[in-house]
Amino acid sequence: MVFNSVTFFVFLFITFLIYLKAAKHSVKSGNFILLSASYIFYGWWDWRFLLLIIISSLTDFIVGYELFKTDSARKRKLLLAASLIINLGMLFVFKYFNFFVDTFLAAFGNGENQSSLIRIILPVGISFYTFQTLSYTIDIYRRQLTPTKSFITFFTFVSFFPQLVAGPIERAGRLIPQFEKKFEFDYHQASSGLKLILWGLFKKVVIADQAAVLVNAVYQTPESYNGISLIIATLLFGFQIYCDFSGYSDIAIGTARLFGIELMTNFRTPYFASSIKDFWHRWHISLSTWFRDYVYIPLGGNRKSNFRKHLNILITFTLSGLWHGANITFVLWGFLHGFLYFVESIFSPLKFINKKAITFAGIISTYLAVNFLWIFFRAESWSQSKNIIGIIFNQQKGGSESIASLLSVSGILTEPARMLVFIFPFFIVAEILLNKNEFPRILETTPRFVRWSFYYLVLFAILFFGVLNSAPQFIYFQF
Repeated sequence: MVFNSVTFFVFLFITFLIYLKAAKHSVKSGNFILLSASYIFYGWWDWRFLLLIIISSLTDFIVGYELFKTDSARKRKLLLAASLIINLGMLFVFKYFNFFVDTFLAAFGNGENQSSLIRIILPVGISFYTFQTLSYTIDIYRRQLTPTKSFITFFTFVSFFPQLVAGPIERAGRLIPQFEKKFEFDYHQASSGLKLILWGLFKKVVIADQAAVLVNAVYQTPESYNGISLIIATLLFGFQIYCDFSGYSDIAIGTARLFGIELMTNFRTPYFASSIKDFWHRWHISLSTWFRDYVYIPLGGNRKSNFRKHLNILITFTLSGLWHGANITFVLWGFLHGFLYFVESIFSPLKFINKKAITFAGIISTYLAVNFLWIFFRAESWSQSKNIIGIIFNQQKGGSESIASLLSVSGILTEPARMLVFIFPFFIVAEILLNKNEFPRILETTPRFVRWSFYYLVLFAILFFGVLNSAPQFIYFQF
């Protein structure tokens, strides 16, 4: 079940009506409905993977309770180790087993028996809910959090369906108290939620899915295209992945608001960032802050020597790349972000007379650097990413095909052409406005006629320009 499907909206409508009635009865009843709905939502893909969420939830509920009531340093370390081994062990087996086996065989095997090996399927969203439940245990271990006594509340925290599959990755200290208070329907909160859902759906089905048609065509056979086409496809992928993932986050945040739950902001117009550091303060904020709090700071953060600080940054970024997927390209993507972060820190003391000029230059250079690194993120392999870069910089000869030829083809490929000509400029203007505030709040100050005209315009774009038939999955579902 995906957000950009009719099935989801039918499911959401039914769940909301049942929740309204149950939440009036008691907090526990409301949470039970949310928990049941979350398991139905997740089980829609494959009910067998529900067992993994239940094991992870049960482990950390018990560990959290035992951690809180014991003062024995040895026992506390053993309990934390148990949580880490069980949760990260499941993550490793299901996400990285195939990768390490293939790497080992490529290095030491003859490749003859690879087809007979067991291939483990990656459960949707395992990286997200694993990090979410781990933060609960670690915070209790650090004595920064008191465990909840209600297993229904905790299980709901781990599996809350709006953000279960692709975040935002929430902290227990922020989310659990919201599940423990009585639900009071708030019209303005629900209204802003619906507007965010509308905007997120627009970004996903109109921008991301239409751009994907062109991006996929080029990246499927990059050797057939010239350098300019590969540059355009890569820049389009930058908008595709942003609109796809931030669209998911908008729908998740908006859906949660219908149930009186406020999720954290996950994106703040990242392509307006003036540095790599600023970019990671705006992009996938819930993940970057998770790695900061649970990897970078425990490694020593910036409390050690200058060399150790930069090493800690490189390690953190490299691990965040590995988190994204079991492929050397993701590891390299993360490492290079960390390297650019390091380079920026060296030149940061430089001062220029014109602050606006250096800020503008920073935005342009950061945008180009981030989009260049998307090549490694999007490419299927290291060799493909190397070939693409070679064609772009004329170190390797590419084909004669161009994106212009794709836009002239009849059928579904005429839709991206319309999107690029009519919708994309509209989206860019909206992003400039959103650099200052959240989507629903911007429109609150406008006249009613302007506000509702905008809503209908977005709805029109979804219905007439959106990819609605196939309901493509969100990119981050694979992580």
